[in-house]
Amino acid sequence: MPQTLLITGPGGAGRTTLAAATALAAARGGRRVSLLSAEDPLRGAPAPEGLRLARIDSGEEFRTELAALQDRGAAFIGMLGGRPLGAEEITELPGAEQFSLLRALRREATAPGADLVVVDMPPLHQALTTLALPAQLRRYLARLLPAERQAARALRPVLAQLAGVPQPAQWLYEAAARWDEELAAVQAVVEAPTTAVRLVAEPGPAADAALRTGLLGLALHELRVHDLVANRLVPRDSADPWVAGIAAAQRAFLDGWERSVPVVGAAHLGRDPWGPGDLDPLVRADGMDPAPGGGDGTGWSVEDRLAADGILVWAVPLPRARKDELDLVRRGDELLLAVGPYRRIVPLPSALRRCTVSGAALDDGVLRVRFTPDPQLWPRAR
Repeated sequence: MPQTLLITGPGGAGRTTLAAATALAAARGGRRVSLLSAEDPLRGAPAPEGLRLARIDSGEEFRTELAALQDRGAAFIGMLGGRPLGAEEITELPGAEQFSLLRALRREATAPGADLVVVDMPPLHQALTTLALPAQLRRYLARLLPAERQAARALRPVLAQLAGVPQPAQWLYEAAARWDEELAAVQAVVEAPTTAVRLVAEPGPAADAALRTGLLGLALHELRVHDLVANRLVPRDSADPWVAGIAAAQRAFLDGWERSVPVVGAAHLGRDPWGPGDLDPLVRADGMDPAPGGGDGTGWSVEDRLAADGILVWAVPLPRARKDELDLVRRGDELLLAVGPYRRIVPLPSALRRCTVSGAALDDGVLRVRFTPDPQLWPRAR
């Protein structure tokens, strides 16, 4: 699987421009690059050698998928007296962009011939909800249509009489299995060690607040941050007091960002970039060509403190989190964790399933959940 770099950040920060600059820098460095975007980042200019442009057309993809779904369910639609929609009647529904992006991401990341896939993602919050979709939907499918229920297909008429309600048809299970397979393929790309996020932001109070929340969401879903491109930086040594004041304000935010993630600087061009020619100064910026495997590799881990304290500790990195925005609930063999606007339900590691939650504490950007072994479930020493 090639290196995949997901470009996102607060709205209006120049994500598409920096995605194009990232792809161009890597292509000029000798790598085979695929740039995936819903827009035309090169403004109609031909792609240079080593760079391939891939467009996301959510409208066309939605029409194709709905037409295929109608064909597979034609018999069922006919039983209900319904009439299939014609291609000219179909317009995409809200949410179609997210699924189109995920399908395109899977295609590009699994296609041969690329060393790097650069993806022009939506703004940070929308990007996070999109990347979390595959795992969430697979969990819903497993709960609502458990695969083991298919084993009772021969008994379905009997079960329907006993329960008094019709049992799900086989085509529904087959559709769920197909959806689960597709979602699993996308989830494998999102969670691959070769996939990381490059953030783009213009230093300022709004971007700082959005990044703090966004970094929490990325950490919650264990999405690795490669680096942060601080865009539109003004000269620090300007003799103009107005420009110097802006530079000082930007520097104050940069100091805080550099303590959390690696930062790459991109200078303000003095105008809105348009076309490959205006991208040249950004392409030449140090660090614009992303190094494979860079970024924050920290993840969730279980600390064994049984000998010293009689507990196991699940350490969850949550940079710059505050106690008042955390919520934690144990539900069976799962842990529901909420951080600000983001929620995630994760299965407990096998050792922790035989324990009870005995407390939790947030310290220095790490949530530590304490688990005490349940004597009824924990293996006893002979």
